[in-house]
Amino acid sequence: MSVSPFWAILLPVCGGGLIALIKEEKNLLRNSMASLVTIATFALVAPALLAVMQGKEYAWTAVRLMHNLSIAFSIEPMGILFATLASLLWVFATLYATGYMGHEHHKRRFFTFFTLALSATMGVAFSANLFTLYLFYEYLALITYPLVIHEQSAQAYAAGTKYMIYCFMSGSLVFLSLFVLTGVGPGQLTFTATGLLAPYVADHRTLLFIMFFVAVLGFGVKAAIMPLHSWLPSAMVAPTPVSALLHAVAIVKTGVFGILRIMFYIFGVDALRDLGVANILSILLTLSIIVASIMAIKQEKLKARLAYSTISQLGYITLGAAMLSPHGLTGGIVHIINHALMKIVLFFCAGAIITETGATRINQLSGIGKRMPYTMLFFSVASISLIGVLPLVGYVSKFYLLSGSIEAGKPMLGFVFLLSSVLNGIYYLPIIIRAYFTEGSYSPPEGLESPPSMFIPTAILAGLCIIFGLFAHQTTLPLVSRIVTAIFQ
Repeated sequence: MSVSPFWAILLPVCGGGLIALIKEEKNLLRNSMASLVTIATFALVAPALLAVMQGKEYAWTAVRLMHNLSIAFSIEPMGILFATLASLLWVFATLYATGYMGHEHHKRRFFTFFTLALSATMGVAFSANLFTLYLFYEYLALITYPLVIHEQSAQAYAAGTKYMIYCFMSGSLVFLSLFVLTGVGPGQLTFTATGLLAPYVADHRTLLFIMFFVAVLGFGVKAAIMPLHSWLPSAMVAPTPVSALLHAVAIVKTGVFGILRIMFYIFGVDALRDLGVANILSILLTLSIIVASIMAIKQEKLKARLAYSTISQLGYITLGAAMLSPHGLTGGIVHIINHALMKIVLFFCAGAIITETGATRINQLSGIGKRMPYTMLFFSVASISLIGVLPLVGYVSKFYLLSGSIEAGKPMLGFVFLLSSVLNGIYYLPIIIRAYFTEGSYSPPEGLESPPSMFIPTAILAGLCIIFGLFAHQTTLPLVSRIVTAIFQ
């Protein structure tokens, strides 16, 4: 328990280094190494989750650079939730990638950086202060660049360039907020569930108001808040396993995670209410949710439609937080988990379709339910869940978000979620209808619809979309309840 944060960060670094030494043609050894590293990382994180559920927390300072600056880690409810989610989904994504990348080039490079990115994500999750979070946030941006440009086409390089420009802009804003808030606040910005800056609002109201939006928009670049979103659809040129992790846990969720850290663990509920920033943020997020949903309807490429759906769905999380109500925040945090499950299934299904049929556009999916009935079943489960149909996981998120809007005295925000659900149906249901109820050139499959390493992870995660919906009170909600209770105590 005492060293688990360190080893969960260090193990993927060592694993990535070993993978880089394996010859390109040693596919089985490389795939086995990548899978074992991710499984071992999850095995290090899982006991810490059990300890936190028993009320234990742990903090460890690795390096003290100066009085107000240190690289430090902690195990507490918010961080362990994100670390557990990321490390678990990385196991499935790595297994999936071993099948998907079978005929791709530069597999050694791909799995090296794919594994190293897990290290950066664990560093973000276990960061105990804003400086440590900033370091790993930047490390994650750099380490994922080779994954975005993996195809090495002109389109991939253009997407990679845009990706890095946005990432450097994001990092610059976060660093500026770190520099200023360290001077204004109590010195070292160690994350505390009740926040740090409420005592300083009276003397630094204008500065803190500005720095709140500087920090939130800094993290908001990677959370794809409109109009800071255009890097995300462009990055869909990356291989599907990368797209799946970008949308589920790796990049966009670290942006959301950073926003939640700024809002509640640096500023705190009292400071947010005193500064009056939540209403402004809610307007920005409402626009992001609705506009992204409308843009998703217009996309003809399957992965592009999923990308704009992600932009909209990420807004749910931060809008739930901006309500500053326990139920709203519960819905937002639960949606971190639920959206990750639903969206990784959708991208896994898209990857299987691309691999097996070559179809990338929605108008090419007519009758594909005959060729890939189970894959489309998994796709249907995840997409219907995103719409918010009972009893799937998406319903749990939307129930708490709607309850939070009433609790906060902001029922109009509830209408935003209902409108978004309607738009979700408009851009997902036609795909399902086209797959099952229109004629196409596809014939029934002979054997499995996709390689076992792709099919099995997709099936399991689709099953979790059902299980976590039926048994939310026994699975996701207990830990989320601890987080929310600590923030609003």
